[in-house]
Amino acid sequence: MSDAPPLYLDTADAVDRFLADIGQPAAIAIDTEGASFHRFVDRIYLLQLSTERHHAVIDPLPIGTPERLGRLLQDRGVEVVLHDADYDLRLLRQDYGWQVNALFDTRVASQLLGLRAFGLAALLEQYFGIKLDKKHQRADWSMRPLSADMLEYAALDTRWLLDLRAKLRGQLEKLGRWHWAQEEFGRAEGTQWAPDEQGQAFMKMKGARDLSRRELARLRELVAWRDDIAREIDRATFRVIGNETLLELARLSPATTGELLKVKGFPRGMSEARTTGLLAALRRGDAVPDADLPRFPKSPRWDRDPDFDDRVGRLKAVRDTAATRLELDPGVLCSRDRLESVARKQPRALEEFEAIPEMRRWQVEVLGPGFLKVLHGHGGKAASASSPAVTVPAVPAPASRADQSSSGDDESPYRSDD
Repeated sequence: MSDAPPLYLDTADAVDRFLADIGQPAAIAIDTEGASFHRFVDRIYLLQLSTERHHAVIDPLPIGTPERLGRLLQDRGVEVVLHDADYDLRLLRQDYGWQVNALFDTRVASQLLGLRAFGLAALLEQYFGIKLDKKHQRADWSMRPLSADMLEYAALDTRWLLDLRAKLRGQLEKLGRWHWAQEEFGRAEGTQWAPDEQGQAFMKMKGARDLSRRELARLRELVAWRDDIAREIDRATFRVIGNETLLELARLSPATTGELLKVKGFPRGMSEARTTGLLAALRRGDAVPDADLPRFPKSPRWDRDPDFDDRVGRLKAVRDTAATRLELDPGVLCSRDRLESVARKQPRALEEFEAIPEMRRWQVEVLGPGFLKVLHGHGGKAASASSPAVTVPAVPAPASRADQSSSGDDESPYRSDD
C-alpha cells in the first residue's frame, strides 16, 4: 500500500482529474461519513477512497454528485471494498442512486472466518499492528471547515482496506469458504432503505409495545411533533427530546407546563411555543376515537405445534456442533430465526430449503444434511455452492454504524442492533 498522503478534493474538476489518474483499478476501497448523531436526515458528508497507489478524501458538499465515481463504483469489473458496508450502501443509494455491484465487505469476511473481534480497529491491529485513534468517531462531519486532524482520521478508514481484503480472502479460500462470502456479498449489494409506512415509525420505538393503545396514540402525536422540530432545525431527534422521555410523556399525559417540568428528561430550556405544541400533541392523542386508536399488526399465526420447540432444539444442537467444528460463532453459522424457519417448514429434501428465503446456499451445504437427519431420520447430499435448487432471494438487514466485536447467538450475523 502506498504511503502517499491523501488528497483533499472539494471541486468537481479536482475529483475528475483524480479519477482520470486512477483509471480503472481492479479494486477500490471506500468509506462514507454521515452525521446521523447530529442531523435530522443523514446524508453523505465525506467520501474516502483508496486504490493501491492513491488515497483521497472527497467533499461532496460543494460539488454535488461525483458522477464519474458513481460509474466506477457500479462497474462490475471493479471490486468495491468496504468495512461494515450496510449503512454506506444505503447512503450511496439514498443520496446518489448508486448500487455497488462487486462488493467485498471486510466485516462479513472476518465473521465467516470465525473472528470474534471484527471491528475495523481490531482487525487492523490484529493483521498489521496498527492502532486507530477513534476520537472523531462521533464527530459532526457536516460542519465546515474540517480540521486537518479530522481529514487525516477519515482517510485512515480506507488506507489499509485493500491489504486487509487480500489477507481475508486468502484465508477464506484456504478454508474453502470463499463462496460463502461471495453469496453474502451478492445478497448485500442491493441494500437500500425501504420506505416506512406513513406515520408508523413510532411503533418501532423501543418500549412502544409496553404502552396501551391510548398511550400509543399520544406517542404517535409526540413523535410527529418532535420530527417537525428536528426537521426545522436539522438536528437529530434525540437532541430535541429523547425517546424515553417521549414514552414517559405518553404514559403520564401532563396537562400543564408545570407538570411537564416534573417529567424526567424533559428539556428545561424548551421554548414556550414548543412546549405549547407538545401539550397540544398530547391533547390530539387524547381526542382520537377509541375505534381509531393505533394497534400493532398481528404477528403471523402458526398452527399450534407442541413439537416445535423440540425441533428447534435438535436443529440448534446440529448447528452448535458444526459451529464448534468450524470454529464459528453459532449465530454467524445460522441465527435463531433461521432455525425457527426450518423448524416450521420441516423440509424433507435439500431442494425444499428453497422455500426458506432466509437460508443461504452455503448454510444448506453445511447444515442441510444434518438438519434433515434430526427432522426426519435421514440425511441428504450436500448442495453445491452453485446449486440452483437452493438459490434464495436477498433479505437485507437493517442499517447500522455500530462497530461491534461479537455477534449474539440469536442475531443475524451481519447486523448490529443499536
